[in-house]
Amino acid sequence: MTARIIDGKAIAAELRARVADEVARVKRDHALTPGLAVVLVGHDPASEVYVRSKHTQTQAAGMASFEHKLPEDVSQADLLALIAQLNRDPKVHGILVQLPLPKTLHTETIINAIDPAKDVDGLHPNNAGRLAGGLAALSPCTPLGCIILTKSVHASLEGMNAIVIGRSNLVGRPLVQLLLNENATVTIAHSRSRDLPKLCAQADLVYAAVGKPEMVRGDWLKPGATVIDVGINRIPVDGGKPKLVGDVAFQEALGVAGAITPVPGGVGQMTVACLLVNTLRAACAIAGLPAPAV
Repeated sequence: MTARIIDGKAIAAELRARVADEVARVKRDHALTPGLAVVLVGHDPASEVYVRSKHTQTQAAGMASFEHKLPEDVSQADLLALIAQLNRDPKVHGILVQLPLPKTLHTETIINAIDPAKDVDGLHPNNAGRLAGGLAALSPCTPLGCIILTKSVHASLEGMNAIVIGRSNLVGRPLVQLLLNENATVTIAHSRSRDLPKLCAQADLVYAAVGKPEMVRGDWLKPGATVIDVGINRIPVDGGKPKLVGDVAFQEALGVAGAITPVPGGVGQMTVACLLVNTLRAACAIAGLPAPAV
């Protein structure tokens, strides 16, 4: 048996097309153009590539894209002033501050300054708290993408055993809440968990978001499990450019899993598509319109 490879690229493209249709509709019916502002501090090459991709896809979906590039040594006060200005700007419905920030800035203070209604990264305590309480909230984009990818395999996740490996605020914790909202039975595991292979062996759904290359082995998996690999790790290759691998040993898992996301071409594709979904949802909510059909 070879696992079905979940095509994140195709699923993300389909999602972006649906977002573009809804954007066209709200523009036509309500004269509303959703707008996303992305703030990039410094010159981290990976962040710059990611921000370019966000800009291109935002415009392709028919939304307004506002980019703010700030120097590495920007003061906390200046960054907070920019966020306050974006909070007030009626053309901006989503604000995303690209992480990680330089060590000189206090990330929590910056995130807390974003208007929760425009917090398309879903990291503001208001949104995190609402999500934890099972209430409507803007959810972080990567976990949202994980759920959509899983549902491309299983129409309903109700009653399924899921394990989330990793407890970050960006992926692990919100993913647990989204899975609970889908009525899955959830185990959250991390670096201190005992006997991780045994915990994985009981799971129908495995989410690896720990940032350790190929940590989850094929023989950890329950036969037929659906595996969503959130990891993106660069591994040096002799004399060549680094190779991208996930947190799951892909070749080993192929022979055991029922379905698996590749790296690259899996979860990463969904993150930006879900950012567009959140921006559209935020724009409709701020304008007092019904939630869009995405």
